[in-house]
Amino acid sequence: MPKNSYEKPDFWSQKAFKEGYPARSVYKLQEIDAKFGFIKKNYTVLDLGSAPGSWTTWLLRKLEGTGCVVSVDLNPLSKDVKGDNLFFYQGDLLCEEIRTKIQAKGPYDLVVCDAAPLTTGNRTVDTARSRGLVEMAIWYAENMLKADGNFCVKIFQNGDQQKELMKMKTIFNSAKGFKPEACRAESFETYLIGLNRKKK
Repeated sequence: MPKNSYEKPDFWSQKAFKEGYPARSVYKLQEIDAKFGFIKKNYTVLDLGSAPGSWTTWLLRKLEGTGCVVSVDLNPLSKDVKGDNLFFYQGDLLCEEIRTKIQAKGPYDLVVCDAAPLTTGNRTVDTARSRGLVEMAIWYAENMLKADGNFCVKIFQNGDQQKELMKMKTIFNSAKGFKPEACRAESFETYLIGLNRKKK
């Protein structure tokens, strides 16, 4: 018998397969959008840490051929993730060359990041790695979002997430935590939401 929900396809994994998404994580973004009204047609969207491409796929479907999605990851997207308004860059988000390419497509109406670190099973190490990704994503949001733009980033719950929220409150008119129902019950991941980027 499986010890936890990671060892067998759950409801969300099966639903993702049936609906043509590479991973179950798509329903987290869907729920975030339903609650906060993140994306509209003609938006320019930046998807950080996007492989295998579930969030990118959902964003493309939501845009219905308008706007564009700039998708970035160290790994390639699934081969079925395609769109005339999709620009994918494979590389390190900390690399100056990648950063320049991303900036050239901006500024952005929405920045999203579902990136997860390579986990070790050690919660202290994993949360520290997660925090580094969150700080990187917040940098992109601060520097590449349009005024009134929105942002969400995955974070492994830890004592420092309030520090990240405090930083976000200097950038956005509203910043809060939110845990979608599609997160696994035993997961300690949650999302930080930034709404309406302040004018610079």
